Amino acid sequence: MVGLALSYLRVPPVLEGETDPARMAAASVAGDGPGDGHDGRALDLGGDWQVLHWLLTGDAWDGRQPEADVVCGGRLLTEDGADATGADVIYLAPERVKAAAAHLDATPFASLAERMDAAAMIAAGVQDAEVPDPAARLRPAYARLTAFFRAAAGEGQAVLKVLRQP
Repeated sequence: MVGLALSYLRVPPVLEGETDPARMAAASVAGDGPGDGHDGRALDLGGDWQVLHWLLTGDAWDGRQPEADVVCGGRLLTEDGADATGADVIYLAPERVKAAAAHLDATPFASLAERMDAAAMIAAGVQDAEVPDPAARLRPAYARLTAFFRAAAGEGQAVLKVLRQP
């Protein structure tokens, strides 16, 4: 089974004046999608997203704000499913980006690493739960994620998250 990959893109609160969620989602994944450059405005977590969500929340999909907003939280823009875009696109508003950034800044990776429980993650259906040498692989991903959210919050930006098969 091919897993899902998650990419992020920092965007203005309204994507170039677009207010229609379906068009915003389509524009965000068309051609040059998140993870394909964007001058530091993009971040690709690949398949590490769900393990990081687990470490932040203790759950495969849910959790409290602001920690759940880092990975899975926000407004689903592809409400009719991912058929038209080939991806699920989630919009996280600037105020929630700011709260998530503050949470990441206040939460060192070492405190999350204590939650690494492969058996519990496997039982919950977390993708890539058997990450080899989890600290070595996830610590840099967490640092990139923290820096990404800090930059977005500092510029008052929203974040689009694109979840798709690689």
